[in-house]
Amino acid sequence: MAATLWDVAKQTGLSIATVSKYINGIRVKESNAARIQQAIDELGYRVNMIARGLKTNRSMTVGVLIPSLVNLFSTSIVSAIERVLQENGYSTFICDYNSDPEMEENRFRFLMDKSVDGIIIMPTSIPETSLDRAVQSGIPLVSIDRPLEGTDTVLVDNFLASYEATQHLIQAGHRRIGIITGPGTIYTARERYRGYMQAMKDSGIDPDPACIRQGDYELPGGHALTREILDHTEPPTALFVTNYEMTLGAVIALNEMNVSIPRDLSFIGFDNLEMAQIIKPRLTIVMQPVALIGKTAADLLLRRLSGDMQDFPVLHRLKTELIPGDSVIQPK
Repeated sequence: MAATLWDVAKQTGLSIATVSKYINGIRVKESNAARIQQAIDELGYRVNMIARGLKTNRSMTVGVLIPSLVNLFSTSIVSAIERVLQENGYSTFICDYNSDPEMEENRFRFLMDKSVDGIIIMPTSIPETSLDRAVQSGIPLVSIDRPLEGTDTVLVDNFLASYEATQHLIQAGHRRIGIITGPGTIYTARERYRGYMQAMKDSGIDPDPACIRQGDYELPGGHALTREILDHTEPPTALFVTNYEMTLGAVIALNEMNVSIPRDLSFIGFDNLEMAQIIKPRLTIVMQPVALIGKTAADLLLRRLSGDMQDFPVLHRLKTELIPGDSVIQPK
């Protein structure tokens, strides 16, 4: 026989009202919440989400909108978001828009039409009219990776990440440093380019435009642009590639060209510690705290859904970590 609300209340020694509040997403004392959750787990009590939604006037769903479902950075963040939301009784609608602005707006409208309680979005070019509709509907938004004016935002310090990576190469003795950035229309790409330029400027180095390429954050782009940079009559002695997919493309290109890391070229990539450790030699990489980004975004959205609007809109700027490998040495 399935456990009931009464069974949970009896096991915890708490009132039906207190247990009901917790199950319906209303805050109770932390000690009581822990007792109730323990009883739910032990008894195998299952919350009737349809009934809960009717009582709270919520769908108990959250929309998550990302540029790509094949992008490791995006999917890693989504995994962390889902974990937190599921622990709090929410299901997710996950949509991607293939980095297409028109599809992005259509997917955003789709989520709105599904009456989701909140939306977490990694935006590219959401129109103000769509954002206004969400605001007027009282649907809280949290932007990740890229800021949206007037919304809560969780991102990393992209400028500092790129600045530190470039400085690492400069301190190793490099002056001719190449970089492959992302699309100029994307905030993260602009900030990473800006960090590179500032590090070069602070060290009194004039970057050669021949060593700078704007990519598309995709593997083929990283591959093609790496070959392009190294085919120059004066190739760089070091290369910094500013996202994971392009890092993979760059490494493939270097292997095809028989360019040895770090003997022929010092190299810094982005994200995925496992990949960096598998490749020989181990790559020096900039690592983003993807799990923390997802958790912070989900926790923030849950705060807004609970009615806590203190400090709105808030910007959480998280720090990256430069993880040294064996791919950076002094130039010849």
